[in-house]
Amino acid sequence: MKITSATSEDLSRLLNFREEAAEWISALGSDQWSRPYPADRLLATIGSGTVFMLREGDRTVGTITLTPEAEEGLWSARELDEPSMFVNKLTVSRKYAGQNLGGRLLDWAGDRAYRAGAKWLRLDAWTTNERLQQYYLDQGFDHVRTVREGTAVNGGPRVSGWLAQRRTGHAEHGFLDETPRPETLRA
Repeated sequence: MKITSATSEDLSRLLNFREEAAEWISALGSDQWSRPYPADRLLATIGSGTVFMLREGDRTVGTITLTPEAEEGLWSARELDEPSMFVNKLTVSRKYAGQNLGGRLLDWAGDRAYRAGAKWLRLDAWTTNERLQQYYLDQGFDHVRTVREGTAVNGGPRVSGWLAQRRTGHAEHGFLDETPRPETLRA
C-alpha cells in the first residue's frame, strides 16, 4: 500500500468516506460526524497539501489529515509554542477494517511529524465517543484534557474536544510513502 497526497479529484471519495464512517459510528450509538462536513472547507484543506490518501492499487483504502495548524480554542499558548502536528479526519474504509491500518497511519503521521521537527503528534477526538478515545489511548496517546467550550468548525457547539498527544519519532509503518518531503516547522 502507498500513501499519496490528496488531489481535488479525491473530494467525492473523501466525502463518501465520511458518510460511510458516520453510518458505522451511528450504528455503534455515537452521533459523531452526523453533521455534514462542508465540501468547500475540505477542498481548501486538500489544496493546502495536508490531506493524504492510503491506496492499494486503484482503490482508496483510507485517509488522514496532518497539519501544523491547530484548531482554534483547543490548545494553550504554551502547548502551541511546542513544535506539534495535528491529526484530523483519520478514516479507513470498512472493507479494510481490522488490519490496523489506522494505527499504521498514525505511525506514519508521527514519523512525518518527526521529520518535520515536531515534538508532539496531537489530536482532538469526539467528546462523547469513548470507544474512539480508548482507541487513541491504545495507540499510545495520552489524554491531555477535554474542552467543551467553543464552536465546531462545521457549526454548532464544540463536539470534538477530547485532546490527546503522543511523542513523535521514527516509525516503521510499512507503507510506500509517495508524498513530498514534509516542510520543516517554523520555530
